[in-house]
Amino acid sequence: MTQILSSIPAGVTELDLHLLRQSIQLAEEAKARGRHPFAALVADRDGKVIASAGNNSMPPEGDPTQHAELAAAALAAKRLSPQALAGCTLYTSAEPCCMCAGAIYWTGIGRVVYALSEHELLELTGDHPENPTFSLPCREVFARGQRQIPVFGPMLESEAALAHKGFWK
Repeated sequence: MTQILSSIPAGVTELDLHLLRQSIQLAEEAKARGRHPFAALVADRDGKVIASAGNNSMPPEGDPTQHAELAAAALAAKRLSPQALAGCTLYTSAEPCCMCAGAIYWTGIGRVVYALSEHELLELTGDHPENPTFSLPCREVFARGQRQIPVFGPMLESEAALAHKGFWK
């Protein structure tokens, strides 16, 4: 099922939508491997993927701090200078939580594009103990910092929600 956007929001390009769909596909692949259905990637202005990751937070061997966005941001920070990261975008299948928003901020990534909102994610996960969501939008986290990070989303929510259907039961 492909969600058609009648018009692309200001500041969002066709390349952004392509890379956002790539993060959604990576979330589907994570689900197929039995992992939480989340994924993120960091790409430069030309769309070259610098880093990508899925969640590695599932018990018993997982690390609860290893969300996809944090892992992708950390890997990109090892590969690029702060100046280069400022020109990059983090694309993610779901809105970054407050922990991941902090990682995005501290690594210096320039902008964020996300699919599934935290509100919609809560609707899908309910009170599942492996995903106790925060009611704290990433925009609010970024607004407290000294550096502005443009955020675009939610977008393509129905596409992103497919990876979560049936997973959190």
